[in-house]
Amino acid sequence: MKIIACYSNKGGVGKTATSVNLAFAAAQHGYKTLLCDLDPQGASGFYFRVKPSKKLQEQSFFKDVDKFTSAIKASDYENLDLLPANMSFRDFDIFLARMKNSRSRLKKALKAVNSEYDIILLDCPPNISRLSENVFKVADHIIVPVIPTTLSERTLEQLYDFFKENKFQKKKIMPFFSMVQQQKRLHSDTMKRLRKLYPSFLDSVIPSSTDIEKMGIHRAPVLTYAGKQSTAKAYNTIWKSIEKRF
Repeated sequence: MKIIACYSNKGGVGKTATSVNLAFAAAQHGYKTLLCDLDPQGASGFYFRVKPSKKLQEQSFFKDVDKFTSAIKASDYENLDLLPANMSFRDFDIFLARMKNSRSRLKKALKAVNSEYDIILLDCPPNISRLSENVFKVADHIIVPVIPTTLSERTLEQLYDFFKENKFQKKKIMPFFSMVQQQKRLHSDTMKRLRKLYPSFLDSVIPSSTDIEKMGIHRAPVLTYAGKQSTAKAYNTIWKSIEKRF
């Protein structure tokens, strides 16, 4: 089983759209996939028309195998299940702060479904916290959407610095450019500079696209209703880049 996290310490960069489309792409390529939403806003579940279980609170998520597994729900798509988030997930950090070996709690929770899935994809909230430290430890790959702007550049630098200071494996980080407007000089210049600073950037670029904005209307991955468009092709290319590292 491979654990893939879609993470950014900055909000509004296309993280959930990426999680949803990569999970769908993995399932379409034949991998039994679980999309686990860790963000209390629960956007991944919304896009897949899946309602969360209110019984799965912070303690039961990390300690109750039966409640954890029963909260998993099938999607409308073959090979793809969801563990949707609810608002109680906002208290994960408070709960983890009280626990011994708090960096390992997420790994222990996911062991409950270790034999059931080929891929677990984590849709993560946009912060650096006890929960994100769990993610950094357990994930095999960390996919990081980066808008080519000054603030996104700064948060990416902060992420690499945090990994270095806390002895996490920087090779896990796989950044890519998201919400790109090629006609903007700032975007093109920033992409050139960041590719030199961070050679690990993926080649594929996700454009700023109305196809992504329409996910909220269709409540479905872009790949299902705009599969021939450049955005869908870019998500598929990102998935193939991840798959090559298995």
